[in-house]
Amino acid sequence: MTVINQLNHELKQLAGSQFAQPSTITLAATGKIEVIIDFTSVDSMSCSLREVRVNVPSLTQATFDKLKEWGQKLCQRVTYLLENIGPLEYDEDAGQVLIRSTPPDQNQAGTRFYEIILSSHSNGQFSLKRFEYQNGQSGRTQVDIQVTHEVLRKFVEDLLDTIP
Repeated sequence: MTVINQLNHELKQLAGSQFAQPSTITLAATGKIEVIIDFTSVDSMSCSLREVRVNVPSLTQATFDKLKEWGQKLCQRVTYLLENIGPLEYDEDAGQVLIRSTPPDQNQAGTRFYEIILSSHSNGQFSLKRFEYQNGQSGRTQVDIQVTHEVLRKFVEDLLDTIP
């Protein structure tokens, strides 16, 4: 069963659900790649996600150039989120690429942005989260990512297609 077929099956099973604690699904892709999604709610057309993670064993201890290549391909391909994304920081010593919304969404209440971390450590990992800063308060808070099923399917496909 393809990853998208697995995702469609899970979305169908979860439709109409809301979770006090995120409900996690794991999708198996070729090359022992795992796509892990933490859902907070799912309806017939859209869903709220806490986080999307991808484990890519083939990238464990990959060269930093491979990680940068993945980040660049991902930023070029994923153009349909609420904000564009772009590389913000390359940390070769830590084996990480930090990608964020460019620019973040800003309004009178505060700022919201996507944050993606690509890492060649810990089983070659990808992580997508969304955060907000509220004006007048210190620190950031993680918030749900809200997407249609169609956008989620495209995002998962693009994630997998850009892995070097």
